[in-house]
Amino acid sequence: MLFNELRKHHKLAAKRHPMYEKNKFGKYFMYLMTVFWAGYLIFFGTTFALTFAQAVPNMEPYDVMNKGLVFVFILDFIMRFPLQKTPTQEVKPYLLIPVKRNRVLDFLLLRSGLDTFNFIWLFMFVPFAIITVTKFFGVTGIITYCLGIYLLAILNNYWYLLCRTLMNEKIYWIALPIAVYAAIGATMFIPGKNHISDLTMNLGESFIKGDILAYLGVVVVISLLWLLNRKIISGLVYAELTKVDDTKIRHISEYKLLERYGEIGEYFRLELKMLFRNKRCKTSLRTISIIVVLFSVLLSFSDVYDGVFMKIYAFVAFGMVILTQIMSFEGNYLDGLMTRKESIFSLLKAKYYLYSIGVAIPFILMIPAMIMGKLSILAAVSFAFFAIGPVYFILFQLAVYNNKTVPLNESVSGRQNSGTGFQILISFASFGTPIILYSSLNAIFGEVVAQCTLLIIGLMFTLTSHLWIKNVYHRFMKRRYKNMEGFRDTK
Repeated sequence: MLFNELRKHHKLAAKRHPMYEKNKFGKYFMYLMTVFWAGYLIFFGTTFALTFAQAVPNMEPYDVMNKGLVFVFILDFIMRFPLQKTPTQEVKPYLLIPVKRNRVLDFLLLRSGLDTFNFIWLFMFVPFAIITVTKFFGVTGIITYCLGIYLLAILNNYWYLLCRTLMNEKIYWIALPIAVYAAIGATMFIPGKNHISDLTMNLGESFIKGDILAYLGVVVVISLLWLLNRKIISGLVYAELTKVDDTKIRHISEYKLLERYGEIGEYFRLELKMLFRNKRCKTSLRTISIIVVLFSVLLSFSDVYDGVFMKIYAFVAFGMVILTQIMSFEGNYLDGLMTRKESIFSLLKAKYYLYSIGVAIPFILMIPAMIMGKLSILAAVSFAFFAIGPVYFILFQLAVYNNKTVPLNESVSGRQNSGTGFQILISFASFGTPIILYSSLNAIFGEVVAQCTLLIIGLMFTLTSHLWIKNVYHRFMKRRYKNMEGFRDTK
């Protein structure tokens, strides 16, 4: 009964959210994208079934697939970082009534386990099983095999939740998944049998045969991860509710160099302090920094990410992660900002200058790629200016419509992370625009013309940034009372 009530509260909170109406369109867009990727996975499942049968005639296709299950779920683990946020549950109101905290956290973990992301791989495995499993094990084999795959997806979900929660607290916990996957990779180079591949092959075959012990083994691991997640999250919830870390300030940065720039400098300083002092901001900044460094290294010293997709992503990543929440962090203290004339305009300009300067970081990280001949200087300059031009122009439009306060420090016990469909839609637009434009121009006119065009467009938006930021400011001020009401309602 408690779980059912909490589920109803979760749905009501989403419907009453100030951004609910705007996010409906974004959610429909996400449903469309899900259908698109489901079609791709169905295609891959069918292709793998036919390809494995021809390429490895001495083995059944499902055995070949099962040998590579570890790679499928490593990919699943990586995909969850940009696509799946850690769940949150507003715990404090329920502590005022006779409800155990662990029961509320169990609902949070149950909601995470039932996340639709855990179903996505079935679009690949179901058609694969229909083609390869049916002839030996019938429909029952398909059902038991897909049930086993779904349990593995749930297991991977709780493993991801554990790693992501720990990494959100202390960045050095990134060593945990790296160590685990490095150990798995190392076993594959040991002479003799590949024990990991043999284990996953036998596990997959046990699923097909409906072996109860195989299911029990996976369920036991899921239960252990559940208990471990609950213990860690419970400790974090207690720390957030009691605010035990509020007074632990070891160093105060004044950024006195910025005093000479007047009001813009003050808001520049405010933005830096917000990024480096508050838990949510620091976590986002650290995560995207690691991703950009990783992609830059891979782009420079391997052929894995030679395509334009990741080259552009490295330049727009910082803006996509931070600026999608533009004005949402300020929702915590927006009433104070509104007491001063033109303060929001100065704040927006300071944000633009800061994140424009931030593009220099991926540019510097790309120097080895330029030396290695993987990326031309013209391409790097054009991508950088296009990022701080049209891409930031698109992202800054969210300043007008964002009216949800994002907690600065609460990462687990705050309100649910609902109402992000509109922001995701804008993120897709900001990321997809340079890729589509560059790819189209490159196919028609060639690489140099495409890069020069991106550079010219980027310079036009950059040089006129004062004008369009002022336009954003005026539109924000027309909606200020509606937005401020939304910020207050979601504090």
